Amino acid sequence: MLSRRGFTLSAVASGALAASGALGRTARATHIEPEMGDDGLHKQPWFLESFLELYEDLSEAAANNKHLAVMWEQKGCPYCRETHRVNLARHEISDYIKANFEVLQLNLWGSRKVTDFDGKVMEERDIARRWNVVFTPTISFFPNDPNLVEGKTGGDAEIMRMPGYFKPYHFLSMFEYVRMAKYKELSFQKYIQIKFEELKKQGKKPTIW
Repeated sequence: MLSRRGFTLSAVASGALAASGALGRTARATHIEPEMGDDGLHKQPWFLESFLELYEDLSEAAANNKHLAVMWEQKGCPYCRETHRVNLARHEISDYIKANFEVLQLNLWGSRKVTDFDGKVMEERDIARRWNVVFTPTISFFPNDPNLVEGKTGGDAEIMRMPGYFKPYHFLSMFEYVRMAKYKELSFQKYIQIKFEELKKQGKKPTIW
């Protein structure tokens, strides 16, 4: 599935995992332990609450000029926890996401009924298999045009996928990459490279890691 996007995001994810260990002690000291729900998943109060009808969720998001992102997590996932306590705890990240995305959290092993974009009703765990989601966290991004997803499975409709934990800079950059539709013209790796080059020319460094 990843190959059709023209690059291997798993390599980016691996680098992000390695880099996550280099977060500063000061930054770690300010992390807030995320709230946990009855299902064992960490929660954000701004996550989308819906009837799990994905076409309707995307249509409502598009009406508000937002993208729909589906975030797959599972109980006991250490990098899901890291995503919440490190990435989503940073206001510059969470504020950008809230302004431009609706984020729906699904459970990789959950049993809630979800209606896929093509109208097929399945449990979360079956939808995960249908979309070929095999580990967590995984974030699936979708276009903000309902016409582009109607009649498709989520796996076929997604425009980008974030496989695994990305450090804060890459994490936010992925959301920017989708929001600005940069995926239509260049790979994510190239987008990151251009950002670094622009910052270097300005004598600056990334402000979030």
